[in-house]
Amino acid sequence: MRVAAVQMKFAPTIAGNLARIAAAVETARRKRADAVLFPECATTGYSYEFRKLKADEIRDALRVVSELARHARINLLLGTPLSSGGRLYNSLVVFDRAGRPLHCYAKCQLTELDRKSFTPGDGIALFELDGVPCTAIVCHERRYPELVRLAAMAGARILFHPNAGLDAPAVSKAKRGGRDGIDVRAFENAIYYVFANSVGPQGGGRWSAGDSKIVAPDRTRLALADNAKASVIVAELDLRLATGSYAKDSLNHPRFLAPHWKRMISELRRRAAGSLKRFGLS
Repeated sequence: MRVAAVQMKFAPTIAGNLARIAAAVETARRKRADAVLFPECATTGYSYEFRKLKADEIRDALRVVSELARHARINLLLGTPLSSGGRLYNSLVVFDRAGRPLHCYAKCQLTELDRKSFTPGDGIALFELDGVPCTAIVCHERRYPELVRLAAMAGARILFHPNAGLDAPAVSKAKRGGRDGIDVRAFENAIYYVFANSVGPQGGGRWSAGDSKIVAPDRTRLALADNAKASVIVAELDLRLATGSYAKDSLNHPRFLAPHWKRMISELRRRAAGSLKRFGLS
């Protein structure tokens, strides 16, 4: 599978971001990507006044993105706020090559800033792209390895991670050059890791480090963006290397945990299968 990660400079409006998303989709299509990942809250930017956001604005934006995926014949993964049941979620919506919603994951481990606007999700991502089992986390959730491990136990071979950095300049600088611990998630689960971040000044003296990357199961960086400009990086994934072997080993040893893992994976699959209905996308 050939995958792309989009490193974005957010526009101040939804219309502006949709224009940038469209341009990046076209670039990914020209680079023959099978799937393209956009950052967290790519429709709005992460510094948006989310309390003023109208549900119809996002639904309209998702229809535009659906058409982009259909026209490019590409699997598209989009970080976006999403309303459901009168609550707002920090979500990742997955579209297939026909532009149909395939899965919706809502960030469950929220930052202090998230909690001012968003409700935590209550699931773990699990979906298929062109028959390949995949999972996802959003931004801050890279600190919670169980979200990835359980999905890898359930068969996920690629992890998609949309991010939107919002750090003090010193923190942002410390993350540059790949010093963010991301590689270990790929290694400990023997899966691929696709990371799409925002980049540059985010307003209010905050920055995003960029460093979008695609990492192999052995921690090899197949593609790495810089810390300054918007870009679309692409890598070919040899899925024979995404064995998930360490996660699979954990299913059996220690033996006293085996039945508990199996029950959790069963529930994970059940909730993942109902994600579109839960967020009104089916």
